[in-house]
This record gives sequence, C-alpha cells and structure tokens, in this order.
Amino acid sequence: MFIAQAHSYYQQARLAVTLAWIAGYTNILTILVCGHVTSHVSGTTSDLGRAVVETRWDTVGFLLFLLFSFFIGAGISGFAAELGRRRGWESIYVLPIAIEAALLAAFAIGLEFFGPDDLKRHEVVLTLLGIASVAMGLQNATITRISSGVVRTTHVTGVLTDLGLEAVQFLWFLKDERRNLSKGGAIDAARLVYRHATSQHLMVLGAVFGSFALGAGLGTTAFLFGTRWAMFPPVFFLLWIIYQDVSRPIAEIEESELIGEGSDLGLPSEMLVYHVRKDHARAGKIHRMPNLLVWADLLPSDAKVVILDLDEVTQLDENSAIELRAAVRKFDDQNRHLIISGVTPDQFAQLNDAAGGGLDPMSACSDLELAIARGLTRL
Repeated sequence: MFIAQAHSYYQQARLAVTLAWIAGYTNILTILVCGHVTSHVSGTTSDLGRAVVETRWDTVGFLLFLLFSFFIGAGISGFAAELGRRRGWESIYVLPIAIEAALLAAFAIGLEFFGPDDLKRHEVVLTLLGIASVAMGLQNATITRISSGVVRTTHVTGVLTDLGLEAVQFLWFLKDERRNLSKGGAIDAARLVYRHATSQHLMVLGAVFGSFALGAGLGTTAFLFGTRWAMFPPVFFLLWIIYQDVSRPIAEIEESELIGEGSDLGLPSEMLVYHVRKDHARAGKIHRMPNLLVWADLLPSDAKVVILDLDEVTQLDENSAIELRAAVRKFDDQNRHLIISGVTPDQFAQLNDAAGGGLDPMSACSDLELAIARGLTRL
C-alpha cells in the first residue's frame, strides 16, 4: 500500500478506507478527552482570529501551538518521503506512516498513564493535543502525496465540496447518456461505475467520508467503554498494515551487464538496460513491483531510451500494471522512451486491460534482443 503512489481509483479508495477512519477515531478522542479537534485546522484558525480580536493571548498561544504542531507533522512527512526518494529506498512512505504510528502510540500511552485528574491540567492536555496534531498533519501530508492530491483523509470539508460538484457532473452525464440511447435501450451500469471518471471519484470521496464517520463512531464507543485503552486499536492497526507492507518482498531493479565497459554490444550511452530481479531468498513469494517513479527520477538525465526487462517476473497484478503505465507516461512527459521487455502479446493485453488502457504496444517487446533493436531505432 505504501510502496508507490496510488495511481488508480481502486488504490485511492483502498487508501481512504484504510486510513480515514484512524483520523476520525483520533479526532473524536481528542475532542472527548482534551476538548479540541486535531485532525483539521479550519476551526482552529477561526478560533485564532476570534481570540486575537478579543485579546485572549493565552488562547492565542494555545491555538498557534496546535497549528504549528500540524504544520510540523506535514513537514516531517515531506522530509521523510523526500529522504527516501533521494536515497533510493524501495518504499518512501512506510517511514512517515511508522512515525505516525509511534506518535499515536505515545498518545495512547499518555491516555493510559494520565488519570482523570491529570487530564484537567493544562500542560498535560497541551502535550496530548500536540502529539495528536503532529500525527494528523503527518498522515494528511503523506496520503496527499501518495494520491497526488486526490485523497485527504483527516478532514471532510473538501470531501463534501467535491462530492457535491462530482454528483452534479455525474447527473449531467446520466442525462446525456439517456438522451443518446435509442428508445428501449438500457444504460450499462458496470461501465458507468467502473469506467467513468466521475463515478470513480464519487466512490473515493464516499469512502473517505464513510471511513472518517466510522472512525468517529468507533472512537466514541471505545471512549465509553474505557478511556485508558481507547487509543490502542488504531495503533495496532497501523502496525499491522506496516508489517503487511514490509513483509511482502519487493522486486529489485538492477543495471544490466549488457552495458558498460565489459560489454561488447557497443550500446550508445543514451540507452540503458535494466532487469527486474526477484529476491531469491524469498523466491517462493509473490513480489511487488518497485516504485518505478522513484527509479525514473534517479536515472541519468542523458538517458533517452531505457529498457526494463521483466523476463524474470512471472506474475503482474493490477497494481503492477498501473505502476508500469504511470512510468511510461512519466517517460513520455520527459521526452524519453521506456521499453518494457519480456512481455508476450497476451501478457501485454492483460497488462493494458488491468491498467485501464493507455499502454503503447510499441513500448513492449517479447524479448530483450527485440527491445534493444527497437530502442536503437528510436534513438
């Protein structure tokens, strides 16, 4: 889940359902325990403006602290993700989510350690709210980056706004479809749900809203049964999905021995060849595709044609197909060419279908020799 960006509607919806409930859960607990929201800062900013006008400087300092905590969380996410990208880590998003889990664990330990009397002390409340606010800023920034700005899991103001806009667009689309149908025809519901961009976006937005509300309900239930342990469920859940993410092996991309000083092929420097290799220590497990966008960013700037050999990869799921399509499009935007080698015509058709279309048949070859020849032609 946190290996690469969420390019498809399915990946984005899964991301929203998985993490939005944690924001709703954390937010309702900070309201019930500490009396203030932490998953979003719109209300906090409004209160800040009011407090300044009313010259309540203690409140101004408190609100500025919450805003700064959220800001720091977003900054930590950006730093951790960029550090991973620059160092070529296989997963650049697991570290920010792990930091979030650690922060929420600290918040949970605080609820366990401090009793009702302690929670009446200003410094205790300030500490707990600060920790939760940093965690929420970190989560929102991380998921925003993974989904390229499509999914935001810690607030629903923008979600409801987008839902209203997208719902109207979808209604207009339905009206146009009915107008274009001949008398007695029927609308292909499956195509509307799974293919049309507006309906897919509605599903993602609905998933965020529903998951956030579910988290708030679960958090309230946990609070009623016992405040001291109420925060541990989302912490354990985050640790579980992090474990699931890091325990499944990721294929590695290695530079081919066909290029370089020891090669007798004489390939030009503008052409690079790479192989996707399995972790042979865990060869019996299904491997995930590495983050191809990070890999593309680290390639030499003078490379005009890059061949990615998938001959050793025996199974590619929908996420891998979407990742390949995103990489091809990134190369096109950079005025470079990515040629996928080791893919039969049937495999390419399956990949193209899983990716929702958009893969150029000329960007895939069945064997490496043909891919090199096609690369030389493109050069």
